[in-house]
Amino acid sequence: LQKGLRALSLDQADVLLLGWHNKPPSQKIMDRAQALRDQGLVRFLGLSGHNRRLFPRLADDGVFDLFHVRYNAAHRGAETEVFPHLATLPDQERPGVVTYTATRWGQLMKAKRMPPGEPPARAPDCYRFALSHPAVDVAVCGPKNMDELHEDLQALDRGPLSPEEMARMHRIGDYLHQHSRGLFG
Repeated sequence: LQKGLRALSLDQADVLLLGWHNKPPSQKIMDRAQALRDQGLVRFLGLSGHNRRLFPRLADDGVFDLFHVRYNAAHRGAETEVFPHLATLPDQERPGVVTYTATRWGQLMKAKRMPPGEPPARAPDCYRFALSHPAVDVAVCGPKNMDELHEDLQALDRGPLSPEEMARMHRIGDYLHQHSRGLFG
């Protein structure tokens, strides 16, 4: 971490993300991560994973400042397994929520994967879907080039989905989830 900070001419990183943990990180990892925070080398500790039931348990411990949660129109389990629990925490104790895979690895934008007669979603639609949920603070996007970045930023300008747009994203997500078992969970 220190070598990376020096290479970037930084004194500290904003977030140390412990990636892809589907069970609590080991005590050794947690001790080291907390030491880095105590030393001022990182400001916040985050955790990502696919085990949604883990996030509420860890939120109660108060150690993590943010969670990276898989959430998109085809994977909405966080709406029942994560978000309601975090909403019960006082604002100053609630970890931030960063969502990833908003496009479901591009599957929500493929015409051949859509319900009959339904045009595919666009990337900004997918980001707006995630950001429309009040529990979501940030939606990670992955543009390939500047044109895609400009298109993705439209999500911020357009704001939350309308009820009609949300219903459309649910139809697309439900169809994709039902017709691709085993491909992407």
